[in-house]
Amino acid sequence: MVRKYYFSITLTLLIGVFSFSQQKNKTVKIISYNIWNGYDFGKDEKRRGDLVNWVNSEEPTIVGLQELVNYTPKKLEEDAKNWGHSYSVLLKENGYSVGLTSKFPIEVKETIFEGMHHGALHCKTGGFDVFVVHFSPSSYKKRQKEAKIILKKMRIAAKSNPNYLVMGDFNAHSPMDADLYKNNILLDRLRLSNKNKGEEGNLTNNEMDYSVISNFMAFPLVDACQKFSNSMAERGSFPGRPLGKINSESVEELINRLERIDYIFVSPQLSKKLVSAQVYNKQPNWYLSDHYPVGIELIGM
Repeated sequence: MVRKYYFSITLTLLIGVFSFSQQKNKTVKIISYNIWNGYDFGKDEKRRGDLVNWVNSEEPTIVGLQELVNYTPKKLEEDAKNWGHSYSVLLKENGYSVGLTSKFPIEVKETIFEGMHHGALHCKTGGFDVFVVHFSPSSYKKRQKEAKIILKKMRIAAKSNPNYLVMGDFNAHSPMDADLYKNNILLDRLRLSNKNKGEEGNLTNNEMDYSVISNFMAFPLVDACQKFSNSMAERGSFPGRPLGKINSESVEELINRLERIDYIFVSPQLSKKLVSAQVYNKQPNWYLSDHYPVGIELIGM
């Protein structure tokens, strides 16, 4: 009887250790995706279905979305369920909305509108403080103001939780990519389209503006994809190939003006758990949106 008793205790301890080890090595995948005008303002159900199927194939834990145009909470819930998420939150039902879906319950900490171009979400899910943003596409000055608003709120969140992140379409360029734009036709294109716009445009003194992303890096936050990629071919998140037909551009022209404006930034604590990060700018994402999704994987959560 004594042997059986000690054997039972030993087995229970071993199972407990194994379970703890399994939990500590659990992988969390997070994806951010700008879905382009809510799938042509709700008219392109095929593209919606293809994109939903792709997200489902990636088996993410948390998904942040931008440009949820003509979306309702019910419609977002449908998408979320189709990629295995029981929880979802939509920022608003008018204009260009952001949203969040998760395998875990979502607590909305704040809906952020004041001073924002499209608005932003701050939620807590799965132990993370998550911010989903979509900054102004047309004014670097507006983006600077939006960044200050979000960073102020992140500073408050960081006091109580070291596991925080911000993701979305920042419409801003990173100083870490500056060298990659040297042989890229993007700057010439921006100079033409932003001529005489000043602070209402996307260039600072006719040069690319890196201030918005620099402020996030200085917070400090860690640019997840920059750690795992080296070229614009790997990290470019815009433009997607559907814009070729709209703008009468060849695939080569689209590739030659690739830029990175979509990001996932993680806290220093979370950066220690990063095992991979990428921009999914290869097939099958070429024609699913005008942006490419960004994804990260964390282990040991």
